Amino acid sequence: MRNEQGFLTDTAQWNEAVAEQLALLDGIELLDAHWEIVWFIRDFYQQYKYLPNARVFTKAIKTQLGEDKGNSRYLLKLFPEGPLKYACKIAGLPKPPSCL
Repeated sequence: MRNEQGFLTDTAQWNEAVAEQLALLDGIELLDAHWEIVWFIRDFYQQYKYLPNARVFTKAIKTQLGEDKGNSRYLLKLFPEGPLKYACKIAGLPKPPSCL
């Protein structure tokens, strides 16, 4: 079940097949690069129990995955409509408070 913005209403319903479907609904074909960010944000949420704003998200990726992936240009190539919002949506997480 999804809310009016397409986010899962129950994060326990998430699995990789659900992620594939959520991505396709937004016109995204998940490649390894997408999965790396999806797994990153899921791990971040599980560890810290909150969703970061876009700046903290990008900085955390840079710290963990390197400068080549922790920058807005790279992330916008993967998720053109908004890296944090769409990574969270595909990862089955709530909508980040900082996203419109």
